Amino acid sequence: MTPDRRSRGRRALAAAEAHFSAAAPDRATELATVAELCPLSPLDRARLARLRARILFARSRSDEAAPLLLDAAAQFTAAGSPLARETYLEAISATIFAGRVHGPAGARAAAIAARASGAPPSGSEAADLLLDGVAALLTDGYETGVPALRGALELLATEELPTREATVRWLLLVPVALEAFIHYAWDLHAWDTLSNRAVRLARDIGALGALPPALVYAGGVHIHYGDFAEADRMIDEADALAAATGHAPHKYATLVLAAWRGEADVASGIIEEARQRADQRGEVSLLGAMGYIQGVLYNGLARYEEALEAARTGIEHDGFNFAGLSLIEHIEAATRCGELDQARASLARLVDLTRAADSGWAGGAAARSRALLADGEEADRLYRAAIVEFERGGVTVEVARSHLLYGEWLRRTHQRSLAREHLRTAHEMFDGMRAHAFAERARRELLATGEHVRVREAAVTSALTPQESQVATLAAGGMTNAKIGAELFISPHTVEWHLRKVYTKLGINSRRALPGALASTPPPGRDDEGLVRAG
Repeated sequence: MTPDRRSRGRRALAAAEAHFSAAAPDRATELATVAELCPLSPLDRARLARLRARILFARSRSDEAAPLLLDAAAQFTAAGSPLARETYLEAISATIFAGRVHGPAGARAAAIAARASGAPPSGSEAADLLLDGVAALLTDGYETGVPALRGALELLATEELPTREATVRWLLLVPVALEAFIHYAWDLHAWDTLSNRAVRLARDIGALGALPPALVYAGGVHIHYGDFAEADRMIDEADALAAATGHAPHKYATLVLAAWRGEADVASGIIEEARQRADQRGEVSLLGAMGYIQGVLYNGLARYEEALEAARTGIEHDGFNFAGLSLIEHIEAATRCGELDQARASLARLVDLTRAADSGWAGGAAARSRALLADGEEADRLYRAAIVEFERGGVTVEVARSHLLYGEWLRRTHQRSLAREHLRTAHEMFDGMRAHAFAERARRELLATGEHVRVREAAVTSALTPQESQVATLAAGGMTNAKIGAELFISPHTVEWHLRKVYTKLGINSRRALPGALASTPPPGRDDEGLVRAG
């Protein structure tokens, strides 16, 4: 209704940005089209280009978004806008997400372009430091880049956000740090602080577009803490919100959780489904992450040759964010397969990656990987150091795994009494997490030491999530997995994944027992903030 076309264009663009922030991409696209038909200033043209790239990336994780963001960043620079540096950060993150690091269209080229652009300060010290740290990591290497990145993460966690606009801009920066670069800082505490702050701020201002990825990042932290139930809850809420708002789902945390749980048949189906969808969307970084994900799965199942091959694909992939974690899996699998040259080569790379990160996670990863290739007192010292370092870093799943590997080594070196102590700890920790494959691996090792181990009986561990409740109700009514999937817009593999979790929580082992178990189960409740979780 605005008669002046210039004013109409500016207002339509502002409204489109607001709708995108509120997770209404269809309406944002309509308003962006209105703005495009009006006379716009060079700065507003850059804002429009950035918005279209964001919408494309949110809907499909398409690798087409990165060059569009780079072009928008160049336009902002030409207009002297402080938005240039933030947009370069988004472009670099999108490029890494698309799986391109090297080459003329890769993340390193984008980082070099950002450095050479002469873009003005953004007005946010955290944003400027983050771009400096990311560019240093990509162009100068780990020794220079990791300390700069850690400084930026610390500032991001504490920066004052006086206005809603500042909060929205902060929420756009967090995915850059957490999706692409947190694993290079090896800092679970920073990951926890940033992701939980992002969840809280997104809820506070109603930024539904930013909430699903923030929940997924927070869920990833809980996986490493060994709190699989809380990770599950957050991932379910993120999936429900993404489906309701038309955003592409974030599959990384779901796949990592499936791998750590170690339910081979269900996890394999989910992983294969995700691989096919990543191929269709051009989401190459997910294919690279599969090396780590399948490495965890197959190492837990003691299928070391498969773990070796999977982890090798991860470390050879032209990706960025999961390379260090893939190396950890590759080293364990290679030592178990007798491929010691491969293990030593990966250890050298891992030491290079962790050296600059002064964290317990980094120290534990390096110490335990060294221990796998060591003997005698040196191996003993390194395994003990790994446990201490992982505890310092708060990485509970790796603390349990270090007890397992140390106990296995002690048994092989005929120190049965001490082996039982560490294997028992590993079994209790993994069993409590419901990390089934690793718990079973620890149980078998304990049996080999002569100790009898009781198998934990299924028990109710927590209330069903809303989506689990929906799946269980439909299954109890006689629907097949395929029909349930069609009803809820999820795949049959995902239906089976939810049913396995339902069986564990209800203490049953078949569909036939569902009606009776559901009759005595309370409905899903509200979350910690009094908000009903969507299903």
